[in-house]
Amino acid sequence: MLERLYRIFTSLKLTVVLLALGLILIFWGTLAQVHQGLYDVQNEFFRSFFIYWHPAGSSARIPIFPGGYFVGGLLLINLFSAHLRYYKPGARKIGIAMIHLGVVLLLLGQFLTDMLSSESTMHIRAGETKNYAEASRSFELAVVDTTDSDSDKVVAIPAKLLAGGGTIAHAEMPFTIKVKKFFVNSSLSEQSTNGFAATGADAGFGADLYWVELPHETAMDARDTPSATVEFMGKSGSLGTYLVSGFLRSQQFEADGRTYDLALRPVRFYKPFALQLIEFRHDKYAGTDIPMNFSSRVRLLRPDKGEDREINIYMNNPLRYAGETYYQASFDRDDQGTILQVVHNPSWLTPYFACLLVAFGMIWQFATHLLGFARKQKAT
Repeated sequence: MLERLYRIFTSLKLTVVLLALGLILIFWGTLAQVHQGLYDVQNEFFRSFFIYWHPAGSSARIPIFPGGYFVGGLLLINLFSAHLRYYKPGARKIGIAMIHLGVVLLLLGQFLTDMLSSESTMHIRAGETKNYAEASRSFELAVVDTTDSDSDKVVAIPAKLLAGGGTIAHAEMPFTIKVKKFFVNSSLSEQSTNGFAATGADAGFGADLYWVELPHETAMDARDTPSATVEFMGKSGSLGTYLVSGFLRSQQFEADGRTYDLALRPVRFYKPFALQLIEFRHDKYAGTDIPMNFSSRVRLLRPDKGEDREINIYMNNPLRYAGETYYQASFDRDDQGTILQVVHNPSWLTPYFACLLVAFGMIWQFATHLLGFARKQKAT
C-alpha cells in the first residue's frame, strides 16, 4: 500500500494532471473576476483547498473543484517525492537540484505571502501627522475611554463578531454590547424613501436617520460600508441603542461616570513612529492636464530612536521602513492629501532567490552539457 502511494506521488502523470488543474483554475478564476471581483476570487479560488457550490436557499457547501492550496500542496509533495526518487548525486545533476529547489521556493513563497502579508492605507492631509494605517476592507467597532486626559483606552471589536450577533463583553468595559442588527453593506439617509427604514436607534445620530441593506460589493474600486445597531447594557439597565456606521463620525456617551467615544471604523494598525505630510505634488506636463509626477514629501518622527528626517515618496521610490513598504498610491482631489499603500510582506525576497536559483540551475546544466559535448568533439 505504501509503495503504491509512493509511486502515485512520484508519478509524472500526477505532475501533468496537477498542472492541467492549475491551468483550469487560473482560467476559471480569471473569468469569475468579471462578476465576483478580484478579492472574492482570490479567497474562493486560490486561497482555499476547494471551490464550493452553494445551492440556492441552502447553507450547504458542496466541494466541486480543488482550490489553489490543494493543487499547490500536492504539486509540492509531488516535486519533492519525484526528486528524491529519481535524483542521482553528481556534478551533472546539481543544476537539476537547483531548478527544483527554485520551484519549491516559488510555491512556498506564495503560500507565505498569503499567510503573512498584509496591505493597508495611510491617508494624510497636508500638515497632518499620523501613526497608524487603516485596512481597506475590514472594519472594527472602537469603544474609546477618553476620560483621562493623558491617555485613551481602546477596545476594538472586529466587525465579524458584530455579524455573529449576540452579546459582547470585555474586562475594560463596565457594560455589555448587545448587537441588535448588522448589515455588511449599507446606505444611510435622512428620509424614509426608496426602501430606507427606521434604524431603531434611540440615542446618538441614528435616532434621526434611516438605513437600507445593500448587496455585497465585489468591484476593486468599491467596498462594503457596514452599519449596525448596538444596545449598551449597564449595571442599572439600558444605556441606549446607537446606530454605528462606516458613514458616521464618532459618537460620545457616558457610563459609570466615564466618557466614551464610539465609532465603526476601518481596522487600524498602529506604528511605533509617525509620518507628517509636508507637501503633496501633482505635477503636470506644461499646457496639459496629463499627470507627470505624484510625490509626497513626508517627515518621519520616531522619538524613541531620535529620528526626525524628511523623505520623498514617489513612483518607483517607496519608503522602506520597519519591515514595511510605503508606496504612493493615490491622492485627494484637492491635491492637499496623500494616500500611501502600506505593504508588510516578510517573504518578499523569496521570489528573487527562487528565480536566481532556477537561472543558475539552468546555466549550470547548459554549461556542463556544453563542456561535455566540447570534450567529445575535441577527442574526436
